[in-house]
Amino acid sequence: MSAARALSCLIAALALSACGGSGPRFKNTDITGADYGKDFTLTDHTGKMRTLADFRGKLVVMFFGYTRCPDVCPTTLAELRVAKEQLGDSGNRLQVLFVTVDPERDTQKLLANYVPAFDPSFLGLYGDAAATAKVAKEFKVFYQKAPGKAPDSYTVDHTAGSYVFDPQGRLRLYVRQGNVPNLVADLKTLLGAGG
Repeated sequence: MSAARALSCLIAALALSACGGSGPRFKNTDITGADYGKDFTLTDHTGKMRTLADFRGKLVVMFFGYTRCPDVCPTTLAELRVAKEQLGDSGNRLQVLFVTVDPERDTQKLLANYVPAFDPSFLGLYGDAAATAKVAKEFKVFYQKAPGKAPDSYTVDHTAGSYVFDPQGRLRLYVRQGNVPNLVADLKTLLGAGG
């Protein structure tokens, strides 16, 4: 075999191996290495200040919503409860964080009643208007009030996906609502790979 042909074969082999990738294959959107969603500082529904580092060693699923949401938010939280149950004992290594985008109405007390009703381990997170805007910007989350018939009856349009962090605190996945089996498969992959 000539040197040129051997070099061509080597380049082709390297190109093919690069296409395969060495990381895990996910069913949801892989955003590993994203330059956003690096951290947050918010208060949980027990009154404790929280950052991403508090959950190191666990898979974290972070969802933005509000307690008066008529459909997407309760459905997503219910799906996350089912996903946790389907993980079996490994579900203890999953932390769900619900971040309110309605700090005017979602008080600590309201979050403390609403979020753990889906699962006692789930945490509701909140901040004032400035902290909410800051974390939403960091995670590229859209939210905007939609006026209702009365001043307090507004709804909030918002991004409806969830973010998944591996046990090392790295942002790995963007997950859309509606496919619990795919979410569970990806969570198992992250747990099995050690992140």
